[in-house]
Amino acid sequence: MVTMSFTRWGPPIDVLPLFAREEQALLDVLTGLDAEQWASPTACTGWTVHDLAAHILGDKLGRLSRDRDDYRATAPRDGERFEAFIDRINDEWVVACRRLSPEVLFAMLVDSTSQIAEMFGRADLDAVGDPVSWAGDEPAPMWLDVAREYTEFWVHQQQIREAVGARMLDDPDFRGPVVDTFMRALPHTLRDIDARVGKQVAYTVTGQGGGKWTARRAAEGWELDRVAPTSRAPLASVTTDADTFWRLCTRNPADRARVTAEGDENVCAAVLGMTSIITSASAIDVGRA
Repeated sequence: MVTMSFTRWGPPIDVLPLFAREEQALLDVLTGLDAEQWASPTACTGWTVHDLAAHILGDKLGRLSRDRDDYRATAPRDGERFEAFIDRINDEWVVACRRLSPEVLFAMLVDSTSQIAEMFGRADLDAVGDPVSWAGDEPAPMWLDVAREYTEFWVHQQQIREAVGARMLDDPDFRGPVVDTFMRALPHTLRDIDARVGKQVAYTVTGQGGGKWTARRAAEGWELDRVAPTSRAPLASVTTDADTFWRLCTRNPADRARVTAEGDENVCAAVLGMTSIITSASAIDVGRA
């Protein structure tokens, strides 16, 4: 495969060791849920816990079919926007899976996760992969594509945990890579901000799983690094905690009072509008079809 430099998105992230652990945490939550809990509503409008578990399964089976087996049987209809296409096929899958029992869903989740981990384990993470739409239109490195996949599973698990009143999966080992991955949307978010070369935008995420990131304007656009700003007066500076950050990035309910923004108001507004998901009309979806 072809390899190239992807400096605009910052240093690589390796989430491969986390897939099996995240999945086991999800299975631990799903085990023992009663019928009422499986039917609980989630943050994904119109979807229950059962629906969200089916959506996670669909993402895994779809990824295996496309990337491992090179089987691509779905595509947008003529004139259909990509976001609408994602929304439609996700809903079609979830509705069909309502015929499946929780026990069947559970067993299929177990089987698909081991296959996903095996497939990604053979991938060249430095190679050119598919675009990650919320990070830019151009092909992205495989490490970013794989990390995006992990964030989808983690966020949907958080939504399930919230729906059934389970403890959130906020350990830094799990949440830290999500925060780090979501921050890779910052250069694309700033694409329409006109600034001199060398100008910086700082984003700090406090608490477990947080850190400091700086976007710097280069000749070809904005570039990200996982460092504190070197400028004494960044163009804008935003600070929030890790829990608020991932919620802001995925359009989950978040407390804006826990956000501090300083500097250029337009730049601050752009940063706070950053999304690390594919926006969809009827569901919160951090992934792709």
